[in-house]
Amino acid sequence: MFQAIEYSCEDQVAVITLNRPDVMNALNTQMRAEILEAVRRAEAEARVIVLTGAGRAFCSGQDLGDGAAAAGLDLERVLRDEYEPMLRAIFDCPVPVIAAVNGPAAGAGANLALAADIVIASEAAAFIQAFTRIGLMPDAGGTYWLPRQVGFARAMGLALFADKVSARQAADWGMIWEAVPEVDFAHHWRARAAHLANGPTAAYAAVKRALRDGYANDLPAQLELEAELQGGLGASHDFREGVLAFLEKRPPRFEGR
Repeated sequence: MFQAIEYSCEDQVAVITLNRPDVMNALNTQMRAEILEAVRRAEAEARVIVLTGAGRAFCSGQDLGDGAAAAGLDLERVLRDEYEPMLRAIFDCPVPVIAAVNGPAAGAGANLALAADIVIASEAAAFIQAFTRIGLMPDAGGTYWLPRQVGFARAMGLALFADKVSARQAADWGMIWEAVPEVDFAHHWRARAAHLANGPTAAYAAVKRALRDGYANDLPAQLELEAELQGGLGASHDFREGVLAFLEKRPPRFEGR
């Protein structure tokens, strides 16, 4: 039974809701463990996962008011033993993961969102690499994702100045996929999730692997990877169904995994 999050799965869309609204969904040990458990559960029963927040915030980052924090956190241990498994589970998940950022995302909360494949934010949201405000550096994957998404100069500025970035600016910079008017936000991310849940799940997994491996591969290695992955997809039911649906001018009925 989850206590720090809510979990639901309907029509192959798993929704993980950070549910500590009284502290703006700040991350504590229990929440990190429950997110990890929920992602692993969702992998087995869903074709898309959505991370979102209860109340007015997405996630305010590490819970600095937690009893363990007050006693003095061993940050290296917490990052290695609690954050890393959670973030790796999200990043390595074989199905698409959407972060539906409903409000402020700060510190580790911002980087939790950036771990997802797609970030859809309400225009009421903002992203803050708040770490230097308390004498720390970005963690929870921030130094990995930010330079890749916004470039080195902007990543450095965000890390050093800890400026707030609006959802609209984040979309313009390429930090996130899109910013949506607050009134349309819930309907919009649910429609996006439904689209992915009805799509070719194996193809999505191949897209994730190819794009990520492309950062490390040279061109010959990337072309070889594309050929390998596309060969497998070309022999799949989903490819045959996709072509047949195109020729018959009807929506495809993908099998998924």
